[in-house]
Amino acid sequence: MASIMQNANRLRRALLSHSGISFGAWQMLPGGNLSRTIARTGYDWVCVDCEHGNIADNQMHESVAAIASCGVSPIVRIPANEGWMVKRALDSGAHGIVVPLLYTADDARKLVQSAKFPPVGQRGYGSPFSMGAFGDPSGLEYLQQANEALVTVVQIETREAFEDVEAIAKVEGIDVLLVGPYDLGNNLHHPITSGEPDVELKAAIEKIRKAAVTAGKKAGIYCISGEQARRYADQGFHMISVVADMVALPTFMADSLVKAKGSYGHAALNMAKGVVYGTASSLSSKDKEGKKS
Repeated sequence: MASIMQNANRLRRALLSHSGISFGAWQMLPGGNLSRTIARTGYDWVCVDCEHGNIADNQMHESVAAIASCGVSPIVRIPANEGWMVKRALDSGAHGIVVPLLYTADDARKLVQSAKFPPVGQRGYGSPFSMGAFGDPSGLEYLQQANEALVTVVQIETREAFEDVEAIAKVEGIDVLLVGPYDLGNNLHHPITSGEPDVELKAAIEKIRKAAVTAGKKAGIYCISGEQARRYADQGFHMISVVADMVALPTFMADSLVKAKGSYGHAALNMAKGVVYGTASSLSSKDKEGKKS
């Protein structure tokens, strides 16, 4: 039977469901209200990005609590594979962590030591905040259940990690290998310049997916649109980031402005022809009358 914390972790439940597919969103801007707004749109998880996002430690705490209050899993991407960063993220109540810039299987083993309580790892116990993100289990229940309930995700985005991906996938305690396609493309000298990977990068991404599945782990990937996310879901990926706030917000606002200007331009053209709502000619007549008077 699943524990209290395992049941509360929506990402974990989705990954272990029949489909095994979990869709998430990426938050780069700070704010608890923004976190709640994103969490209420139906995603299984929201990644609070403390690597490239504009989110400080106290703002991370607020966002994690806000996301969890909506029944959605707060996942924190820390800036680097540093033990104190792992501790801060998990102590805030994160249901899981995404860790960038791994290079070797030893890096993955170091991460597990930071993310797991003894006897599995060396994580320190004492946060008064982490329980609240799981329906408020007791401190003892959190201590006893966290190792199995939390999700540990490593990004495969460096050349070194890509070359060592099979060994990284076999590290016990790592749950998901998540492809960072843009950095991976840059590091493999196949940068994404047109929105989609080239043939060589697609093959590299598929190699990572196969390594994860072969080792009994889940495969994840960062996407920038629903259409792209659907393709990777069909390809067999499990933990799929659909869109980020800093992609969705400017894209929607720019698209809306283009549509508004398009309507305005059409109206202006018709005005010039004197046919807008049948008023152009009458206005012209009034102007002429005004000039005569």
